[in-house]
Amino acid sequence: MPQVSTNGIRLSYQRSGQGEPVLFIMGSGAAGRVWTMHQTPAVVQAGYQAVVFDNRGIGGSDAPEGKYSLADMVADTKGLIEALDLGPCRIVGYSMGAMIAQELAIEAPHLVRSAVLMATRARSDAMRRAMLESDRLMRESPVRLPPKYEAVRTVLEMLSPASLNDETAVRSWLDIFELTGSGSNTADGQAWATQTGDRRKALRAITVPCRAISFADDLICPPHLVSEVADAIPGCDLVSIPDAGHLGHLERPEAVNGAITEFLGKY
Repeated sequence: MPQVSTNGIRLSYQRSGQGEPVLFIMGSGAAGRVWTMHQTPAVVQAGYQAVVFDNRGIGGSDAPEGKYSLADMVADTKGLIEALDLGPCRIVGYSMGAMIAQELAIEAPHLVRSAVLMATRARSDAMRRAMLESDRLMRESPVRLPPKYEAVRTVLEMLSPASLNDETAVRSWLDIFELTGSGSNTADGQAWATQTGDRRKALRAITVPCRAISFADDLICPPHLVSEVADAIPGCDLVSIPDAGHLGHLERPEAVNGAITEFLGKY
């Protein structure tokens, strides 16, 4: 994959298709190539150029030591857009990637044409704060849990009951997570790249068209927190995908792709 230098690091990226660019921003712990399983083929088929990249700390991009801030990731992405001359571009962000997209729309609206904000939030409630704190404690601990245990925990946290109760599907997911080893393919620094405080007031300043997508069974960014984002951003609409957990873009790709391409066609 080619690379660009931005914000003092190198980011690996990949383009596919022709037409106006759509930049995909992945969440924490996953490389940009995850988008190519389902989302980028749908966007390319719809007539766009898809651009994916690896955030700092994963894949072919640099993984500097230390704890990353959301501001680091926003600056990285801003530099990528400028280096590739993509702006103003359509953006699709997922989880941490959606939070990056939100901040870009606030800080650099001239670079953002429109944004799809998938599994996002503007703040952390009590349960999400507890989940984040426990994850960080484990990362800083010398204890390493067996991959099989980690796979079960990750599946329970990331998938919907519809997938958990599908014996064929859940076996495949358990195998995937056990083989990849949760957390083994990403710099621990990404675990600190999250919002500070409540960003709902700041989101009211966004002027570009936005769509928020929630997953009905998401434990990481539950629907009520995604709804807060949609309520805060002027004119933002909200689409809910049923039978989907935090990995809804992989569990229910057809529904997700339809929501993405329908919105991109409007803006």
